[in-house]
Formats: sequence, structure tokens, C-alpha cells
Amino acid sequence: MEIVMPRRPRDPGVPSSPVEYFGTELRAFREAASLSRPQLAEKLGYTPQWIGQVESGKNGPSEEFAKDCDTYFKTNGTFSRIWEWTRDFGRLVVLPPGFPDFIVREREAEVIHIFETMVITGLFQTPEYAHEVLKLGKTSEAAEQLVSARMERQEILDREDAPHVFAIFDEGAIRRPIGNSEVMKRQLQHLIDLAELPNVTIQIVPTAKGAYPGLPGAFTILAFQDAPDAVRVEGHVGSQLVDHPVVVRKYGVRFDLIRASAMSAEDSLGLLQTILESL
Repeated sequence: MEIVMPRRPRDPGVPSSPVEYFGTELRAFREAASLSRPQLAEKLGYTPQWIGQVESGKNGPSEEFAKDCDTYFKTNGTFSRIWEWTRDFGRLVVLPPGFPDFIVREREAEVIHIFETMVITGLFQTPEYAHEVLKLGKTSEAAEQLVSARMERQEILDREDAPHVFAIFDEGAIRRPIGNSEVMKRQLQHLIDLAELPNVTIQIVPTAKGAYPGLPGAFTILAFQDAPDAVRVEGHVGSQLVDHPVVVRKYGVRFDLIRASAMSAEDSLGLLQTILESL
């Protein structure tokens, strides 16, 4: 989704967060129209207290309020665009450090190589599975925002120019029980469905393999047609996105070594079906 960003205040003394900026613009339009807060409230059908809270940045505007402001002030969508900014900014705030930049680059990637050791990768998660993974240590609202952002990421798999995704999982990531059995059944069936897509290849490193090159941890390599490739390295409190050619090349070699330890795509699909039937 393309976000149309409104102009930002140039005065460094003016609040620049989206919610506060909405309030600043609302006050500017109200005063330019020579309206008091009670007068504007009456015309828009809101209370003066609500107008004051929005102008001060204490309350974020609703989508309906933004549309009402556009209609009254004839601003051709200005307030609605600022409201979209507040909504999308809120989603970015709850994302782990380094992740917003990764999401942008992921949308542009032509080929994606994923290696995951602990859980099924976010790009392949069902909403229920994602909620179980993301809810730990977070408020219900923050968890829902993260799940929503994760589901939006998955839209790249359905594009006409969808990237080819090569995903390798440690068997432990596939078998780890996340949520109840129904959550796991839906997740495994979703993986099986994805594995049948022409642009998705899924392989599994069996537990019986023992030690192999993937034990140090998960990573994702993004390959681009007109930009340097990049690798995202996982961390407990965030992630790093590195595009240094030498580093990316080393992770590419590591991915090939891990792939040599994995089952074929056909055998991996058979294992997924076996695990699903056992639940």
C-alpha cells in the first residue's frame, strides 16, 4: 500500500508526531475560519471537549472525524491523509527495531531465501499462529497491530510479479506446538498449500541430521534486480539488515550448505503431511 504523506511542519518547535500534527492543522484551519472550538464542534457534530483534545494531541482522530473535517474545510482529503499517516505510524511504532526498513525492502525483492530454526516464518504464518507468536509481552492492541502488519506482508505472495521464495525450516520449527492443535493443523495445511505454489519452495532439515550449518540461527536473504542484495539477521530485541556484498555472499554460501542438509522439496512436503495427520 502506498502511503501519501502530508506535508510536515517545518518549524522545529511544532510537534511532528502524526497525532499532534493533525491537531496543529485542525487548529490552524479553525482559526483561519475565525471559529471558536464550540462553534466548530457545533458545525461538525462533536463536543468542544473532543475538538480540544484532538487539537492538543491528547486524542487521535477517528477516520470519520478526518472525513468530516475534509468536507467542512474543503481540504480535498488533507485530513484523511494525515489520519492514514497516524494509522500507519502506529503500526510502525510497535514493530521491532530494524523491521520497518526490512518490510519495505521485502516488497521490492525478486528472490527471497529464508532459513528458520524456531518457528514458521512470518511470511507463511496464519493469523491464529501469528497471534500466538506475537502476543507474548504485548498488549492485546499491539499484538493485533503486529498480526495485521504481518498479514499485509503476505500480500506479496499473491502479486502478479510475486517473488520466488525458497524457505528452509529446521524440523523443530515445524513441530513446535504453537497454540492448540487446531492452530497447528491450520498452520501446517497452510504450509502445504503454499508449497504447491509455483513461486514457493519449502524444504525441511530433519532432526535426525544432527549438527549442520544452520545451528547458529535464522536469517533471510533478499535479492533484487536493480539494487544490492541484503541479508536480515535475527536478534532477540530486533534485527539487522546488511547489504555489504561480502557479508551477503557469506550468508548465501551458508544457505547453500544448509540446503545440502535439507530434504528435497517433495520429501519435505511428505513430512508436512505426515505431521499434519498425526495431530
